[in-house]
Amino acid sequence: MTDETQDSPDSAAPAVAAGGAGAAGASGAARAAVAGRFRGLLDDLDRTSGTAVADAAALILDAVAAGGLVYAAGAGHSLAMVCETFYRAGGLACVRPVWEPEILPLNGATASTAAERRPGSGRAVVERVKPGPQDVVVVFSTSGRNPYPVEIAQECMERGVPVVAVTSMPASASATARSSTRLADHATVVLDTCVPPGDVVYPPESPHTAAVSTVLGAYTWALLLAELDEQAGARGVDLPRWVSANVPGGDEANRRNFTRYGGRIPEL
Repeated sequence: MTDETQDSPDSAAPAVAAGGAGAAGASGAARAAVAGRFRGLLDDLDRTSGTAVADAAALILDAVAAGGLVYAAGAGHSLAMVCETFYRAGGLACVRPVWEPEILPLNGATASTAAERRPGSGRAVVERVKPGPQDVVVVFSTSGRNPYPVEIAQECMERGVPVVAVTSMPASASATARSSTRLADHATVVLDTCVPPGDVVYPPESPHTAAVSTVLGAYTWALLLAELDEQAGARGVDLPRWVSANVPGGDEANRRNFTRYGGRIPEL
């Protein structure tokens, strides 16, 4: 578990633009445009989230207090968010990642896209991990329109398992419909990340680069963890958390989590 990178000896040296002052000016304009768009979307998320973050945190807290697990699922680049929830410094130790090798782009990009669109794959993975009513399932999918994430949420709801959908309602509204329903249609709580259709935000007049979904998804998850911490303190629930392995005592602190959850979370 890592949460930092090692700087090189030269890392503090200022970067030199190859194109001179003109190129530096263009770069500054691009940076300002991207930064402004990202910050604006973060503000949109804060403004529109309402009670959803608190409601999602309450579901997770109920699961933790009952001795359940938090199952985190996603496909394609949404697997970055599954990684964000699992074995992460400051994160919950009771998270089990839900994934299959075929939906990971690193195992084959086009194959992972095909797998995410194949009907039946989502239901099959739920049958394999078998979450129960004492658990909660968090499903990440920006578009929320492919069969894999939709089926996971649908199957879990049918089994009486609460579902938190982390998705973008604007992106979902305009995405190609590869499932008759959307992820948001099968959720106890929906967290809208406000990712724009197509994900990209630059250049402003005709976006074709600078994807924002990972930043907004990670921010949403961080908000949820902070809210969870507040609610747990109010209810007197001790949350099982990971400590960075790169600080003194980290390995010793984490050993208790391995002992507690190692038998229930095979990925540990």
